Amino acid sequence: MKRLFIISFFLLLSAITLSAQENKYDIKIFPNPATNVINVLGLKNDTNAAISIRNSYGTQVIFHQWDIKRNALNIPVFNLEKGLYMITIQSELQNVKAKFYKQ
Repeated sequence: MKRLFIISFFLLLSAITLSAQENKYDIKIFPNPATNVINVLGLKNDTNAAISIRNSYGTQVIFHQWDIKRNALNIPVFNLEKGLYMITIQSELQNVKAKFYKQ
């Protein structure tokens, strides 16, 4: 069952990546794998963007409301355990999903 869930999660990540490409988002997340912070570039400036990070089981581990300035975000991830994560950034101007690995 656990293996099936992990396979399903990776298939979902692939579909989300394709969806982001279809919407012409050119989002870059680095460093990947991350250690202390992730930088997200290519966003649209906006106020009150909802940033959610979920682990590979779909559990939300970080949630913040942030202003996006200079088309970028710097998000601290030092407290996350090693593993694969999905970041979702939602605002009036955008709905972006991407994955990153925490080392």
